Order: sequence, then structure tokens, then C-alpha cells
Amino acid sequence: MGSEAENVLTLDTLNPNVIKLQYAVRGPIVTRATEIENEINAGVKKPFSRVVKANIGDCHATGQKPITFIRQVLALCTYPELLKTQEFPDDAKERAARILDDCKGKSIGSYTDSCGLNVVRQDVANFIADRDGYPSNATDIVLCTGASDGIKSVMMLLLTGQDGPDSAGFMIPIPQYPLYSAAICEFGASAIPYYLNEKNNWSLDVSELERAIAEAKPNCKPRAIVVINPGNPTGAVLTRENIVEVIKFAHRHKLFLMADEVYQHNIWAEGVEFVSFKQVLQEMGAPYNKMELASFMSASKGYMGECGYRGGYAEVINLEPNVRAHFYKCISAKLCPPVSGQAVIDCIVNPPKPGQPSHDTYMREKAEVLAKLKLKAKFVTGLFNSIEGISCNEVMGAMYAFPRIYLPDKAVQAAKAAGQTPDSFYCFALLEETGICTVPGSGFREEPGTYHFRTTILPQIDELKAVLNKFTEFHLNFLAKYK
Repeated sequence: MGSEAENVLTLDTLNPNVIKLQYAVRGPIVTRATEIENEINAGVKKPFSRVVKANIGDCHATGQKPITFIRQVLALCTYPELLKTQEFPDDAKERAARILDDCKGKSIGSYTDSCGLNVVRQDVANFIADRDGYPSNATDIVLCTGASDGIKSVMMLLLTGQDGPDSAGFMIPIPQYPLYSAAICEFGASAIPYYLNEKNNWSLDVSELERAIAEAKPNCKPRAIVVINPGNPTGAVLTRENIVEVIKFAHRHKLFLMADEVYQHNIWAEGVEFVSFKQVLQEMGAPYNKMELASFMSASKGYMGECGYRGGYAEVINLEPNVRAHFYKCISAKLCPPVSGQAVIDCIVNPPKPGQPSHDTYMREKAEVLAKLKLKAKFVTGLFNSIEGISCNEVMGAMYAFPRIYLPDKAVQAAKAAGQTPDSFYCFALLEETGICTVPGSGFREEPGTYHFRTTILPQIDELKAVLNKFTEFHLNFLAKYK
């Protein structure tokens, strides 16, 4: 066997960006959670019978049922012989046949165009036009392997190919979804963090944007601003006025707009609505409606929760034609996104119409999923705010709560002695004592001196209540232990 010194890759020769890269929602706490599951399966006694993974927005893993129409269309696309049977409604058959007709060889096993099937791209454009009240062009739509793939493809365009003061700077909200910091690290770019205002429902203050970009300019070249709306991990929903302010800020500093809108169906708070960046951009008129904007959507969230099919799209508008050609060239190197994921996206953006056989079932299933999530959002917000040493802004949208925990000094010192951040120390203790797996706020970055954790609101309501009762007991014992 060769020694480590004979390997091409060692820790000394590995890409340093890979070593720096972190992805908290699947980080060390999740690794430990999997180890605990294996220990339980091997007969090791624990104070709990199973691990509850509240670390990631995986809807079906927590018991949410698939939407019938989506799965019927997927079954028909996967095995077209089923089109000859009487087991499926006519509209599901028609949809599957339409998708298959656009596939080479009438098979979803064939490659599609790199940007995706033309019929799906057109349906996405129609969906956006109906949603916003402004035209959308299928040529601006790129289907992708989940929203994350589309996000990284757009970020690639903005890189400068330089390090240090000439590196591309991406403004990202803090707290942020770790995809952004991970991609920035992978690409050797620079993060420009701007803090959301926790005291005002995680709102976005332009004065904070100005502070962040002014501090960053000597160290990088600011190229884009990322906005996550509804927010992950915060659950906040931006107002129309806030979006206008962001657009004006981006125009003032000549920044590319990146709008992560994958939770647009997940709105829970009364009097709150989702408004897309595209719609506001168009409403504002010239010169703002000529700004470059990429907005992203996913099949993994919303009411559908089809994470495993990896369906997503990006609408990228106002690119120069020659830049668009290079964008398509980069996408072509990936061949194409999963065709089954493209089919899922088509069902989402073009659901059954009134009068069609699947319409009533589709609408009922969609409403049931969203109603349960709304109930859980209110329940989680209320419970966290009833516990000593915790505060939590209203879960206005998305699928997560991001409560702040007020840790005793002795707990902070114990964390330092253990070589951990205080919220990681807390979350590890929570996992070991209760089997509840969450993500520490430091994994999303947070304002210095504050401590948080993110938990999903996805478990079924009875399980969620039991889990949070167990959490409450742990938290109060933790405070008593370190007071």
C-alpha cells in the first residue's frame, strides 16, 4: 500500500476552497444524528426511540403525501404503456403525452435541450405571466436540477476569475441559506454579508446594505445581491416597499439581482402576500425594468415537496444577447436537468384546470397541505415565545422557525472549552438528550453575540407537539444546569 505522501490528493494538495466549504444543514450535527440512528438500530439504549431530523426541509420524509396528479403524470411518463389503460384520468394522460411528444424518441430517458423541454419552458413562462401580470418569454426560462443548480449557474457568470480585491463579491443576507456561502467558497469568490433586522421581523434595511457594500468595496468587486423571499432560515416575507428599496439600491450600485423565491407558495401570516421581484421591477418602469434579474423556483418546497426529483427553474431577464449565448454555452456543458424533474415542474406551473377530471382532487390536496403548514407555523411561533430564554419572530412564510436562544454565560464558557460555538454546543446537547436534530444558527451565520437554531415545521402536527414538548423540557433543564 502506498503511503499518504504518494497520494495525489492530501490535505496539503486538496483544493483549499473545498476544505473551507461548509454546508450546515448536512453538517456535523446531522452526521452525528445518523450515527445515533445506527446505534439505536444496533441495540444501543438511548433516552429516546428515534431521531427526529428537523434539520432540512424534506417534506415527504416527514410524512407529507405526494400530490396525486403529479405522481400520475410521472408514472405515465416513466412507463408510457400505462397510457393504454383506464387506470388514469384523461387530463393526466394528456399531460404525459404532451411531455413525451416533446422528448426525443418519446422517452424521458433521452436527453432534452440543455435549457429543458420547450413545452415545459413555455408553461413556466405562462405561469409567471399569470402570476405577475407581465409577459414572460420561454427563451428566458432555464430548467435546472433544483433551484440550487440554477443559482450556481448564474453565479458562475458573475465571477471575475480573480482573487483578492478583484474577486467577485456577492451580497448575501445574514442569516443566509448555506448554499450561498458554500458556492461562494467553492468559486473562490467573496461574500458580502448584510444583516437582516431581527428586531423588526427580519426586515431588510437599506442603511445596512449601504454599510455592507461600503466596507466590502476595498476588498472585492461587488457584482450581485442575493435576496431570499420568503426567507430561509428566517421565515420572513418582504413587503413590496422593501423590494422597491432593494431594487433601487441594486440599480444605484450596478448589481445583478438574484431573487431566491422557492417558498413563494408558503405564506402563513395574516395580511402578508408574496410579491415577486420580477413584478415589482416591471411596475417600477424605466430604468429599473431593464435591470438584469435572475429569479429561482423549485419543485422541492411549496405544497408539492418533491425534493428527490430535483426539478427547478430560473427566469433570467435582460441579459445582453452575447452574454446569454455564453450562459447557454455553460449550461450545455451539463447536458440537461433530470427529465422527470422537468415533468414535475410542468405539473406545478400548469395544474389541472377547472372542469378537468383531476382539478378538484389537486386543489383539495394542495389546500390541505398548505392549511396544515399554516397551522404548524402558528403553533411553533406561539410555543417558542412561551418558553423562558427563547424569542421567535413570527413564521410568516417558508418552512422554518429560527428562534433566538439566550444562553447563560456558563453555557457559553462550556462551549468554548469544548471548542464549539455556543449554539452548536446547545444543538449537540439537544440531539444527544432528545434525538431532535436541528441546525445551529452559526451554520447560517448570525449577528455576533446572538445564538439561534433552525428547525423545520414539517413533522405531522401530533409528532410536532410531542417533539416540542420534549424540546421544552430539555431547554429548561439546560438553563437550570448552566445558571
